Amino acid sequence: MNEAINSKLITLREHFWTRFGSTDEVRVFQAPGRVNLIGEHTDYNLGFVLPVAIDRAVFAVARARDDRQVRLMSRQFKEPVEFNLDSIVPERGSWGNYPKGVAHVLEQEGHRLRGADVLFDSTVPLGAGLGSSAAIEVVSALVFTSLSGIELDRVTAARLCRKAENEFVGVSCGIMDQFISFLGEAGNALFLDCRDLSFRAVPLAVGEARIVVADTKVRRGLAATEYHHRVEECREGVRLLQQKLPDIASLRDVSVEEVNRFRGHLPVNIWKRCLHVASENRRVEKAVEALEKRETVEFGSLMRGSHFSLRDLYQLSCPELDLLVEAALRVPGVISSRMTGAGFGGSTVSLVEENAAAGLKAELTRKYRDVTGVVPDIYTCTVSGGVGELSWHAEKP
Repeated sequence: MNEAINSKLITLREHFWTRFGSTDEVRVFQAPGRVNLIGEHTDYNLGFVLPVAIDRAVFAVARARDDRQVRLMSRQFKEPVEFNLDSIVPERGSWGNYPKGVAHVLEQEGHRLRGADVLFDSTVPLGAGLGSSAAIEVVSALVFTSLSGIELDRVTAARLCRKAENEFVGVSCGIMDQFISFLGEAGNALFLDCRDLSFRAVPLAVGEARIVVADTKVRRGLAATEYHHRVEECREGVRLLQQKLPDIASLRDVSVEEVNRFRGHLPVNIWKRCLHVASENRRVEKAVEALEKRETVEFGSLMRGSHFSLRDLYQLSCPELDLLVEAALRVPGVISSRMTGAGFGGSTVSLVEENAAAGLKAELTRKYRDVTGVVPDIYTCTVSGGVGELSWHAEKP
């Protein structure tokens, strides 16, 4: 464990002691955020995605209780959350709905949980499109199962975390974020089929390239509404296309050629959404081939194509995202750049040669500040592994 992480854990344990009275028998867990290299808004259409876990995480310092009471605190949110495992209900607008939802679905599945005191802390920026909500779900799942002596395979656990977000929190997300937070591998992207959940690690073999994330600091006011609207548009596209293609079950089953063949059968916006999904699935498959063949230029071209499709067909970009992508693509040494996440704000992801990363950060900062008056947050990310338990080396406070 590096010294920075160990120092952070010592600090967290001190905060736990302050808030919960002691640090006896505490355990600490972390779950990473993610960046999706390509395959945006395909997961809830049962298509293909290619995310990586990153070295920014949600941490949870936790201790089991002898009763069924759960007390949650977060260093990012002022409001403590407390509930009993025998009566778990959502609270409107509460950050605690994410861990509560996980506890709820675990109980529904027949897993009897122990109560717990839990302190959360996060280095995943909230609202930046880096999977912060999934990371808190995933780390919560590991907390509850570990403290209760429950063994659960990671694919099943990812499905339950997604169920918590869909049914308890009320967000119609796909499974990508939870899956990569559970199953990410250091140095590898994860090629995931969101229909059957088959997956394989794909070495990020692009020379000495680095992943640079630039946060617009635009918090996605339209994203939640428009996200749900896109989900419904895709469902409507499936319904209409089934009149011509009765064997399809999702947009995953429709080719680019078929979407265009039946363009006249679809309202224009529905056609655009369907065309994005069909073409994005194709891009992901080609991107995996490019990585495996070490065809960096081809991979970069596919990433750019993803951004243009999200901007023009799925219509989820915004001026700030486009500004950062366009500025990045002009910097020598940048392989590619695109928006990542739900859209209408959040972040861009750029793949850049290692010796050009500092220049990219400086140029994005300058350009974005000059145009918007805002200094973006920019992170150079390391591709990390998935959720796990950590240990530290220090005397108890």
